[in-house]
Amino acid sequence: MSKLILLDSGPLGIISNPSQSQTVVTCREWAQRHLERENVIVVPEIADYEVRRELLRADKASGIQRLDLIKTTFAYMPITTAVMLRAAQFWAQARKTGKPTADNAAIDADVILAAQAAILIDEGSDAVIATSNPRHLALFAPAVEWQNIS
Repeated sequence: MSKLILLDSGPLGIISNPSQSQTVVTCREWAQRHLERENVIVVPEIADYEVRRELLRADKASGIQRLDLIKTTFAYMPITTAVMLRAAQFWAQARKTGKPTADNAAIDADVILAAQAAILIDEGSDAVIATSNPRHLALFAPAVEWQNIS
């Protein structure tokens, strides 16, 4: 069974970076290895939003072009009503248990991304979030630092 690997904004930003730094090259090679193993790399819409808004703010046209190319290379997962309903549950749960993942006024991308993964898992998929910081995401869905997903 193929693993679905949902990219958080950290690794998505690294992969879309046009530089050839060691981290960028390592992350791209990591993604390529997963594709060769027939795992599915997924670009969640919320991660695209987080990366894209910063690229737009910084006027980084080459980064935006790479991000657009990545969305045609990897699978893309739009935000749905079901995702937002689950995210609202996660948001409320986090606050009730005293473990908020963002400021109360923030949109809280982490719970939206976690909801996307949780729904895939509920549907029977083997899904994990590839991230640079699993702390908040792991409260609601499997989340692992991208380098540690083998």
